[in-house]
Amino acid sequence: MDNCIFCKIAKHQQKAFIVYEDEKVIAFLDSDPINTGHVLLVPKEHFLDVDDLPEELLVHIAKVSQKIVKAIKANYHPEGYSVIQCGGMFNDIGHYHLHLFPRYQGDGFEWKDTVLESQCSEKIAEQLAKSI
Repeated sequence: MDNCIFCKIAKHQQKAFIVYEDEKVIAFLDSDPINTGHVLLVPKEHFLDVDDLPEELLVHIAKVSQKIVKAIKANYHPEGYSVIQCGGMFNDIGHYHLHLFPRYQGDGFEWKDTVLESQCSEKIAEQLAKSI
């Protein structure tokens, strides 16, 4: 994709602070981090969402994400970490990317507790299970 910032980073046409690279993926610091050490892991080939990725690439991303989390833990000694991928209209870049970042109590990043019973039920679980 000509206008994709992540494709440009993967081709070294756009500057980024790269922390890992191989023939399939590139990982670099997020320019708008949640915490210091926030890394984006991106396939070099353009894909939009996780369900678009070939299985072999998805497995490779999981293995590299494990290496990155180990590095985050070794360097920042966080109280935890988060691994997040947003899809569809919530993929603000339009290129699959996985966020990996250290977490600390009181860092301001949190889920809102708004789950309604109607959103978490046996019926919903059965419906999804049938589709898988």
